[in-house]
Amino acid sequence: MSANTVMKTSLRNFFAHKGRMALSAVAVLLSVAFVCGTLVFTDTMDTTFDKLFAATSSDVTVSPKAAKSEGSDTGRPESLPASVLARVERADGVKSAEGAVSSMNVTVVDADNKNMGSENGAPTIAGNWTHNDLRSMDITSGHAPRGPTEVMVDSDTAKKHHLKMGDELRTIAATGDFRAKIVGIASFKVTNPGAAVVYFDTATAQRELIGRSGRFTQINVAAATGVSDSVLKKNVAASLDGPYKFQTQKETADANRKDVGEFMDVIKYAMLGFAGIAFLVGIFLIINTFSMLVAQRTREIGLMRAIGSSRKQVNRSVLVEALLLGVFGSVIGVGAGVGLAVGLMKMMSAAGMDLSTDDLTVQWTTPVVGLLLGIVVTVFAAYVPARRAGKVSPMAALRDAGTPADVKAGLVRALIGLVLTGGGGFALHTATQAAEASEGSLWLGVGIVATLIGFVVVGPLLAGGVVRVISAVLLRMFGSVGRMAERNALRNPRRTGATGAALMIGLALVACLSVVGSSMVASATSELDKSVGADFIIEGQNGLKPQAAEALKKAPYLSHVTEVKYVRTKLTTPGGTKEDEELVAATPTYAQDLRRETTAGELSAAYGKNAMSVGSEFAEKNHLKVGDTMNVAFERGRTADLRIAAITSDDTTFDKGAMYINLTTAKQYLPADRLPLNGMMFAKADAGKADQAYKALKSSVASDPTVHVKDQTDYKQTLKDQIGQLLNMIYGLLALAIIVAVLGVVNTLALSVVERTREIGLMRAIGLSRRQLRRMIRLESVVIALFGALLGLGLGMGWGATAQKLLALEGLDVLEIPWPTIIGVFIGSAFVGLFAALIPAFRAGRMNVLNAIATE
Repeated sequence: MSANTVMKTSLRNFFAHKGRMALSAVAVLLSVAFVCGTLVFTDTMDTTFDKLFAATSSDVTVSPKAAKSEGSDTGRPESLPASVLARVERADGVKSAEGAVSSMNVTVVDADNKNMGSENGAPTIAGNWTHNDLRSMDITSGHAPRGPTEVMVDSDTAKKHHLKMGDELRTIAATGDFRAKIVGIASFKVTNPGAAVVYFDTATAQRELIGRSGRFTQINVAAATGVSDSVLKKNVAASLDGPYKFQTQKETADANRKDVGEFMDVIKYAMLGFAGIAFLVGIFLIINTFSMLVAQRTREIGLMRAIGSSRKQVNRSVLVEALLLGVFGSVIGVGAGVGLAVGLMKMMSAAGMDLSTDDLTVQWTTPVVGLLLGIVVTVFAAYVPARRAGKVSPMAALRDAGTPADVKAGLVRALIGLVLTGGGGFALHTATQAAEASEGSLWLGVGIVATLIGFVVVGPLLAGGVVRVISAVLLRMFGSVGRMAERNALRNPRRTGATGAALMIGLALVACLSVVGSSMVASATSELDKSVGADFIIEGQNGLKPQAAEALKKAPYLSHVTEVKYVRTKLTTPGGTKEDEELVAATPTYAQDLRRETTAGELSAAYGKNAMSVGSEFAEKNHLKVGDTMNVAFERGRTADLRIAAITSDDTTFDKGAMYINLTTAKQYLPADRLPLNGMMFAKADAGKADQAYKALKSSVASDPTVHVKDQTDYKQTLKDQIGQLLNMIYGLLALAIIVAVLGVVNTLALSVVERTREIGLMRAIGLSRRQLRRMIRLESVVIALFGALLGLGLGMGWGATAQKLLALEGLDVLEIPWPTIIGVFIGSAFVGLFAALIPAFRAGRMNVLNAIATE
C-alpha cells in the first residue's frame, strides 16, 4: 500500500467517523483554548502595564534611596528636600525638572463615606498635578487644582462611582483627614488597569501627604534635545551627593513591571497548570476513542493486512487520523483561545480591573505553542491504539470485530499498576513521618504522581470489583435493565477504567483541596480559640492610620487596647550571624491578647526594658539561650543591645517565629517620624460589656471604611470566606478538566452504542422497550461516573490527609474531612453520568430495529 493510499484511507476513515471524532476534537479544542487564552490574557496585561509605565515615567527620576515600591510603613512616603530640585535643574543635559508628590497610603471617600478605591487590589494614588502627568493624561473637564479645597480625579474613577464636578471628597492620610471639591476630571491616554488617582496642588500635597512643606517624593527630569536618558542620569547623579536613587525611564518602567510581573507569573502558571490537567484528562478521552474505533474496525484492518498492508502502514493510518484530529481541534482551539482571553478581560473589567481590547496582544509564539501542544498530545495519545491496530493479523478478517484484549498484557498492566500504587502509598506514608515540611513536600509530590498513575494503570482491575459494589447498591432495584447496565459496564474493564480515570483526576484534586482548605480553617479556628485572648481584632488597609488608632484607644467599655507595630531591623547574634528580621513591637497587654507558650523564660519579661524574645527555631539555629544579648540595628534608627528574656514555641499558627519587644523600646531607638503605623490592634472588653464595646469600637472608626473591627466570630468567618473564595476559584478552573472528562463519558457511550448496534436491535426485537433501552444506557453512564468519583474522592482524601500532616508541622494540626462537600460531589457525579448519557441514549432509542439487526 503506497503512502498516498494510506493518506486516502485515513481521510476516508476520519470523515466516515466525524461524529465520533467530534467530542475528542472538543477536548483538544478546550485544552488548547485554555492554554492560548491564558497566554493572550497575560500578554495583554503585560502590554497594558508596559504602556502605562512607559507613559508615566519621566526621562530620569530622582527619588530617596530608602523609597520602596510598596510605600512606606510609616504611612508617609519617603521624601527629599526641595533644594535638590534646584541642583538637578543646573545639571548638564536637563531640559526641565519638577518636583512630584505621590502617596499610595491614602483612602479617598465620597460624601456617603464610600471608598473610591479599587476593590481588586489596585492602589489609590494621591499626588500633585505635574507636567509629567500630561504624558499619560488629558484634562477633559474643568481644570487642575489651584488651592487646598480643590481636587481632580481620573475619569475611570469618576465614571465608576458616578462622581461629578462639585462633589466633595475626603482624603484620609497618615497626617490626618482633609476635604476638597472636584474641580477637574482627567482621562488616561493609555489603559488604566484599575488604580484610583486624585490630584491636588503642590502645596496641599506636600502638607497633607508628606506632612511637611518644601519636600517632594521624587524629581521628574526631562532630557534636552540630543541627550540620551543614560547620559542624563550620569549628569544628574554627578550633580548630587546623598542617599538618592537615579533611574532612567526604562529602569523605572522595568522596576514597576517587576513588581507586577511576580503577580502576573502566579496567574499565568496557575492557569497553565489547570490547562495541563485538562490535557491529561483529554489524553484518556483520545485513547478511548481510538481504542474503540480500532476495535470496531478489526475486520476492516484484517482485510487491509490480507491484501498487503504492512503493520507500519496500518499504524501510520491511525496516527494520520490522530494528526488530522489534532490539527482540526488545535486550529479552532487557537481561535477560541483569543475569544476566551477577551472574555476574561471583560470579566476582569466587570470586577474592577479595566483591560481594553485595544491592547489585545497575540504573539506569534501563542498559536505555535497551542498547535504544537494540541497536535503532539493527540498523536501521543493515539500511539498505543495505533500500535494495537498494527498488531491486527490478516486472520482477524475472518473473526468478529472487537476481539478480546491480550490477557497477558492485562496481567502485566495490573502488576505495574499495583507496584506504582504501592510505591505511591509508601511515599505518602513517608511524607507523614517527615520532620520538616520541605522534606515531606517532596515525598508528597512523589506520592501524588505515583498513586495517580498507579490508579490509572490499575483502573481496569479495580473496575470489576468497584462497579459490582456500586451496581449491587444502586442498580439491582432496576431489575433486568439494571443487570444489563452492570454487564455493559463490566464488558470492557479497560474502557471503563480509562473513562472513569478521566473523571477521577479532576475529582481527586477537588477532594484534596477541600480537605486541605477545611483543615486549614478548622486548625486556624482551633488555634484562635486556644491562643487569642482578646475579644476584638482590628485591622486596616495598609495599616491603621494614627487618627484611627487614637479613636480606638478612646472607645468606652474596654479594659485595655493593644497596639502592634512591625519594625524592620538587622540582628547580629552573639555568634556574629547577621539576619534581617521584622520585630513585633507591642504594648505589654499583647501577651494577654495572643497567648504564646515559651520553651524558656517568661514572655512578660520580653516586654521589659531593653529585652526581647525569639522563636524556638531561630534560637536553635543560632544556639541562643535566655540571657544572651542581641545587637539590633533599627532601620532608619539607632542600634540597641537587647537581652533575650524568653524563647517562644514555634508550634503555633499565629505569629510563628515572631520576636517581641515592648513598643516603648521601639520608640526609644526610632525617631517619632520613623515609627511604623499600627499593623493591627487588639482590644479586651470590660466584664459583661462585650456588646457595648463592639458597637463603640465600630462607631469610633466608622469614618474610615478601610478599618475593620472584628470579634472572634467575625474573624473566624473571614478566614473561612478567604479560603472558600480561593477554593471556589480553583474549582472553577478544575471545571475545565471535569467538562473534558464528561465529554469522555459521552464519547465512550456513543461509541459503545455504535459497537452494540446489532445487539441493541436484537434486544429491541425480543421485547426491550425504547424507555428501558434508554434507562439501561443512562444507568451504565451513572455507574461509570460513580466509579470515577469513588476512586477520585478516595484518592483525593488520601492526598489531602497527607498534606494536612505537613501543615501540622506549621501549626495547622486539625484534620477535617468536609463530608458535605465530598458527599455532594459524589451525588453530583451521578447527575453528571445522567447528563452524559442523554444524547447516546436518545440515539439508541431512535434506532430502526431491522436495520440494527442487519448491521455486521
